[in-house]
Amino acid sequence: MPYTHRLTWSGVALHAGGLPGYPSSHGCVHLPTEFARRLFAVSPKGMTVVIADQRADPTEVVHPAGLAPVDAHTGQPVKLPRLGFLESYRWRPEAAPTGPVSIVMSRADQRVLVYRNGVEIGRAKLTIDQSGVAPGTHAFIMQDGWGEGKSAIAKNAPAHRWTAVGIPGHTDERGQSLSATHRLDRIHLPPQFAKALYALLTPGTTLLLTDAPVLPKRTTGVALSIMTADKPQS
Repeated sequence: MPYTHRLTWSGVALHAGGLPGYPSSHGCVHLPTEFARRLFAVSPKGMTVVIADQRADPTEVVHPAGLAPVDAHTGQPVKLPRLGFLESYRWRPEAAPTGPVSIVMSRADQRVLVYRNGVEIGRAKLTIDQSGVAPGTHAFIMQDGWGEGKSAIAKNAPAHRWTAVGIPGHTDERGQSLSATHRLDRIHLPPQFAKALYALLTPGTTLLLTDAPVLPKRTTGVALSIMTADKPQS
């Protein structure tokens, strides 16, 4: 069949059009020819395919995260639990007592992740008033001394001095102050988490603000028999 994506050795596939001479096939998904042609052109080997209907019980499919922490000693991926429905933040600075601090804020996930010496020591739910906050991905580094007004991290504390790092797409921001390029007063963190994070801030701390997701994403679908390493019987 034209533009066939084989899903199983038993013959289940995506392909264009119908089966000549028959009203249907044994589980294949028939696609409009032009859509099938375009899908075939952009589909790499090994991609995940989820086929679902409204009556199917959902099964989680996890997409790779933007950040994939690993154990510094073993090199194995480290899986950290997501925040619970009633859990606004998690804070465990004892996981890495010393080292440089990095902060990642994701608008897509509405989460802030805090790393020290490359180890996650905290995460929290994040609320951003979108109006006035520049889109895209932006990086900042904390300088010595104090800035103007109140902190973007802890609302009632003095502001530190942050300057932008030029990254692809925003190289013109290099050297600009955080307050001049972004309205981070529109970012809201759980107060206790913000207070604990503020206490860790030292010159050299980095802050990454991004629209992109950084946590694994979950979608739903039906459990399928995937292609195995065994060849089909003749």
